Amino acid sequence: MLSIALAGKPNAGKSTFYTAATMADVDVANYPFTTIDANRGVSYARTDCPCLERDERCNADNCEDGKRYVPIELLDVAGLVPGAHEGKGLGNQFLDELTNADVIINVVDASGGTNEKGEPVDIGEHDPLEDIDFVEEEMDLWLADIVERNWESVERKSRSPDFDIDDALADMLSGFGASPKQIATVLRELNYPEDPIQWEDGHREELARLVRERTKPIVVAANKIDVAPAENVEKLLDLDKPVIPTTAEGELALRRAADNGLVEYDPGDETIAIGDDVSDAQREALEGLAETMAEWNGTGVQAALNFAVYDLLDHLTAYPVEDASKWSDGSGNILPDAFLLPDGSTPVDLAYAVHSDIGDGYLHAVDAKSGRDVGEEYELEEGDVVKIVSTAS
Repeated sequence: MLSIALAGKPNAGKSTFYTAATMADVDVANYPFTTIDANRGVSYARTDCPCLERDERCNADNCEDGKRYVPIELLDVAGLVPGAHEGKGLGNQFLDELTNADVIINVVDASGGTNEKGEPVDIGEHDPLEDIDFVEEEMDLWLADIVERNWESVERKSRSPDFDIDDALADMLSGFGASPKQIATVLRELNYPEDPIQWEDGHREELARLVRERTKPIVVAANKIDVAPAENVEKLLDLDKPVIPTTAEGELALRRAADNGLVEYDPGDETIAIGDDVSDAQREALEGLAETMAEWNGTGVQAALNFAVYDLLDHLTAYPVEDASKWSDGSGNILPDAFLLPDGSTPVDLAYAVHSDIGDGYLHAVDAKSGRDVGEEYELEEGDVVKIVSTAS
């Protein structure tokens, strides 16, 4: 399961975002370090289900009339403050928790209503652009410190006649989630001395920055968009970075209202239908939220998750089935499973995602939409429905 971590300073709205995306019970309060121990929960990426191409919708648990929700892990940890990489605040604990995350959502208080430490100030008093830069810098400096502390091991290995710097760095950074392929790509972008003993701090810091960008890409959730001054929003959207306008509080209100039958709403919808059994105060609040959604194409919570999965990580959704004509499993369930795979994945990769035995016994695959066999080098596309034929089936 892909893992997404919520980063940002205290009181930016990470825990509210987490609660809205997972509907799990966590502490949400207007003071710094509400979150001490990391919260882990299940959220979902949303995509169009292939059942929309059929006369009837599927009976999958995570499909709502053709809106398919694919499970991902969401991680909410303690907030960052300047100097986190030196251990200030709960910095080391936060940064260590990021190790296994595939992508980061930096939740920023777009309203400027909290200072750099996460303490409440007047709306517009703090510049949210500072919160974007410092999170990236803290992560880069934290990783640079890890590289520095472990560099001696690379120098020792360099004395061996069969030394390969790609392998040495891959070994050192494997715990950070860096693959050998990613390390090789980073080294092609980096100018560095051939002898590791001649590397200077600047080389190691640049290495850390490039590795972090490759292994922990970041999308910004410009939170509290409903109360943010227009100039703040304009500055954030003008950045040369992915920024998603977000109201986590609005999403949470909608999720709870939908659970209570007050509105018709599925996560990621851009509009809502307000029911009749609401009070005047509830209707006024919901209509105000609907106006915000109309301006920003929804609450932004689902959009941020989707951007992280499908754009930053460049993944696609594939659906394995046993019956290629009915698109079902052996029990007749239509499109029961959905897997997120990196772009460029093949039917063999899908087979291994289902089960290692299925992958080991892979024979061939059938494109259930066309009914034709596809080769093992075929690159899957978003929404593909595939029958895997395996000796382990």
